[in-house]
Amino acid sequence: MLTVVNADGSTPNGSLIDEIVREGARRMLAAALEAEVNSDMAELAGERGGDGRRLVVRNGYHQPRKVTTAAGTVEVRAPRVNDKRVDDTTGERKRFSSAILPPWCRKSPKISEVLPLLYLHGLSSGDFVPALEQFLGSSAGLSPATVTRLTAHWQADHTAFMDRELSATDYVYVWADGVHLRIRLEEAKAAVLVLMGVRADGTKELIAMTDGYRESSEAWAGLLRDCARRGMRAPVLAVGDGALGFWNALSEVFPDTRHQRCWVHKTANVLDALPKSAQPAAKRAIQEIYNAEDKEHAARAVRDFERACGAKYPKVVKRITDDEDELLAFFDFPAEHWIHLRTTNPIESTSATVRLRTKVTRGAGSRAAGLTMAFKLIESAQARWRAVNAPHLVALVRAGARFKRGQLVEREERAA
Repeated sequence: MLTVVNADGSTPNGSLIDEIVREGARRMLAAALEAEVNSDMAELAGERGGDGRRLVVRNGYHQPRKVTTAAGTVEVRAPRVNDKRVDDTTGERKRFSSAILPPWCRKSPKISEVLPLLYLHGLSSGDFVPALEQFLGSSAGLSPATVTRLTAHWQADHTAFMDRELSATDYVYVWADGVHLRIRLEEAKAAVLVLMGVRADGTKELIAMTDGYRESSEAWAGLLRDCARRGMRAPVLAVGDGALGFWNALSEVFPDTRHQRCWVHKTANVLDALPKSAQPAAKRAIQEIYNAEDKEHAARAVRDFERACGAKYPKVVKRITDDEDELLAFFDFPAEHWIHLRTTNPIESTSATVRLRTKVTRGAGSRAAGLTMAFKLIESAQARWRAVNAPHLVALVRAGARFKRGQLVEREERAA
């Protein structure tokens, strides 16, 4: 292969190293296709017709075609096979088809996966050609219409996800969050309601997500009732922010589930109501509560906060004391799980990705587009979620084991 190389190491089709990689990919693909055909020809050598001739024979090559791969766009001439076999069941002619390069293939499956992910993570479909043409060496198959066709499957994926049976999976802990999207075409208060849970083996999993107006009780109740209808068991503990809609719905659908308010949201809510001069001391006092050694020490820290701030800021203190039971609920569970249960951080970090993406695109365009985009983003992020600490203790929580000061309480033997 002769190539004109400029002084800076570039070639008419890019850099020299890219040319070498693409040429190597082309030759390896051609060799693999030849080896595949030769192997199949050897296996089918015994297939003969009534006249004694072989039914499957080589027949030259197909017309050259360009295939977009991770190494760039390469030109391929696939071997042609003349297949005269007949299916005994249907009576139709059999067709030899390459497992490496099917007849319809114009880009590798990895490229097909990358295009919608690039769209999800911030690249506009109109920018695909200029952004990827230099990298792949061609603009073939990179039009915005490609992404439109690929993303058409996402809504079907979300529908199947929301119809799946939940009775086989036990979610012991759940986090709830509402992601407010910027919708250009419809009402501005559209929100995506997200429910994430911890399975009995300690792994985290997206349970359900749907759209709703604001974060109303009706919207959350509809989501929770749908989960219950599909077989979801009542979780032991639910973690969320101060939005009343979720808590009212949870009490209605799963009345036995305990409530845990998020300390991050509660802290911000309290500090916002205080003058700036009082915020540092109040923040330290609040940290003393949720970082306490156990529930008893946390309760004493609440009393200390009440004595320190109650005279000047009684309404602010009530924001802690009125929700004390729900703020300290996590102390009744394994100490290893406290860091996971006292805030909504496990779900907030994923929700932040969705908010950032819709901000980049200046809105999702429609509620359906926003919901689909959020679903695929969270689905892709799910692979990076780590299990909770001490995952073996999750099953004990479901079994009703008692924990005191974060440690398992062994059952007392009955006296004879």
